[in-house]
Amino acid sequence: MRLVIIEDELAASDHLLFLLKSIDDSIQVVKILDSVNTSVDYFSKSPEVDLILMDIHLADGVSFEIFDQVSINIPVIFTTAYNQYAIKAFKVNSIDYILKPIDRNELSLAFDKFNNQNKKTNIEQIQMQSVLELLKKKAKNYKSTYLVHQRDELIPIKTEDIAFCFIDTGIVRGVLYGGKTFFLDKKLEDLEEELNPATFYRANRQFIINRNAIKSIKSYFNGKLIINTDPPSKERIVVSKIKATAFKRWVND
Repeated sequence: MRLVIIEDELAASDHLLFLLKSIDDSIQVVKILDSVNTSVDYFSKSPEVDLILMDIHLADGVSFEIFDQVSINIPVIFTTAYNQYAIKAFKVNSIDYILKPIDRNELSLAFDKFNNQNKKTNIEQIQMQSVLELLKKKAKNYKSTYLVHQRDELIPIKTEDIAFCFIDTGIVRGVLYGGKTFFLDKKLEDLEEELNPATFYRANRQFIINRNAIKSIKSYFNGKLIINTDPPSKERIVVSKIKATAFKRWVND
């Protein structure tokens, strides 16, 4: 079996190599890719690969962006720390979706599913079974409220009232629809995991925006997009060319 790993963390890819060897030492890892860009370049050359192990959050974007730029008909096992992408994963070539830290038994079962698929088992049945198992086992509760400090008080802020969050000189702030700004003792990566992805989108390294705050989307140079929000942001919110298609699809869902 010829296999490709898409993972931007060296420790994680090394762990996968260790697990794969313990499961089946005949597995041949032909390539380890660490970004959306390198993956698009590699798969655009139609390599002979049987299976892909794919992380979702990569250094330069989300791995679903790969499918927006190049046609991939190879089965995929997603390996990720985030379970909110499960349904989206099974809209592409996924046969399983494993949450980190990766358990050897779960990975072995995923390979069993792959082998069953190769024996002409209905892939749609495999995908549906995997979705139901994941949702039953790992139901996600997204944050509905944050307690924030204001002077000597703690004030509850409903997530539905947050227009966008952003990083300002290393500090994460949220902005309400009325324009009021508050401090969040969180990393933007934490917020991305805690907020419902149906409502909030990581536009770039600096901003997470609420779809209800989007006033307009303008084309920018080199295929980028500029997002105008209400209330307005003091800093320009730019979506990169590589994320533009996925972002527009998200807005249009």
